Amino acid sequence: MPDQKKIIYIGNLLVRHGLTPTSISTLGEKLSELAPLIQSSDKINKVQRLFDMIFTILRHKGSIKVVLIDTYSGIAFIYAFFSAMICRLYGINYIPIIRGGGLPEILLRKKSIANMVFLYAKINISPSKYMKLVFEKNGFRSEYLPNSIDVAKYNFQHRLRTSPKLIWVRSFHKVYNPQMAIRVLFRLKAIKPDAVLYMVGPEKDGTMRDCKNLVANLGMENSVFFTGILTKEEWKTHALQSDIFLNTTNFDNQPVSVLEAMALGLPIVSTNVGGLPYLHKNGYDAILTAKDDADAMVGSILKILNSEKLSSQLSLRARKKAESFDWKKIKSSWEKILNIKNDSCVNNNEKINKNIYRRYMNERIFGKKWSNKNIGNLIIHQEKLTISKQLLKKNEINLENNKILDVGCAGGD
Repeated sequence: MPDQKKIIYIGNLLVRHGLTPTSISTLGEKLSELAPLIQSSDKINKVQRLFDMIFTILRHKGSIKVVLIDTYSGIAFIYAFFSAMICRLYGINYIPIIRGGGLPEILLRKKSIANMVFLYAKINISPSKYMKLVFEKNGFRSEYLPNSIDVAKYNFQHRLRTSPKLIWVRSFHKVYNPQMAIRVLFRLKAIKPDAVLYMVGPEKDGTMRDCKNLVANLGMENSVFFTGILTKEEWKTHALQSDIFLNTTNFDNQPVSVLEAMALGLPIVSTNVGGLPYLHKNGYDAILTAKDDADAMVGSILKILNSEKLSSQLSLRARKKAESFDWKKIKSSWEKILNIKNDSCVNNNEKINKNIYRRYMNERIFGKKWSNKNIGNLIIHQEKLTISKQLLKKNEINLENNKILDVGCAGGD
């Protein structure tokens, strides 16, 4: 019988409130195909959200396989901390998924608190090789399991030639430094007056307001377009109308928005922070610049605009690398981590075995071999092997490199 224990996934499920879908929405949808899954929390109020997460674990504590915890830095670390403590209290396996780019700071400055969460986890999952190394250096077991996308859903557009149409996709938060993208455009327009910038994403901490003020002060209201939050299909449409993807973050792990841009064939220009130099090979499948260095980013954009060869190579190589993050290639790693059997294979084998057993027992040739006094007697070994192989052949099952296991059943009255 398939294992019916549940996976509890703790994270910020706030898409219905108009915020950007996070990993709990995207990865959660995929994991729900593998096992029963319950997600928490969609409460917009932070205190209510914390209690909802805790009570979700408590409500299902007797039937939990494992608790996955999206673990961010900053104030959001509180959710991971208390969820982990509840799991420890009740002896429930839990797996932090390391999301926050600022977590290395917690490991460094709040080691005792970090120990309480990460030291007792079943394993710590890192979507980036960078964060895996950081965690292991601090004595925490970690496994690299990257973010994934459904690559087939992203129509590749080969950028043989590029125009100065830039796109930036992220929540408007100071950690992602969206003002840098605006400063980049301002400098670029001195050389390419037709340059434009699309900024896709929701407000998070007042940074969008600051960005709009900066655009007004620089007189670029007709060159910078704030789309707000878009559906996946809407932002992909914008991306196909753009030619260069900007990533201006000050801290990062392995952003899904960058993977999506790569899949669409957009040449990437990004800051060289966190997990990004582990994701990209500078000058090969993206161009990386120093943090908050607008002049360097402008120079990188101009290199792409002035070289069809570079633009073409970055586009093709980005797509090829994105294909390595396809869910079909990542799925088996999650099955292994969560100890999930491929129930479809198990069920298929059970059907085959039952069919063989039924036909095997119905063959009249075996009738004389059974004793009415002891129905557990074995059929003569060699004859059983011969007839079994015949039946397997009839069922078109190839056991060329396998053996038939010779077992008997216990006798009974």
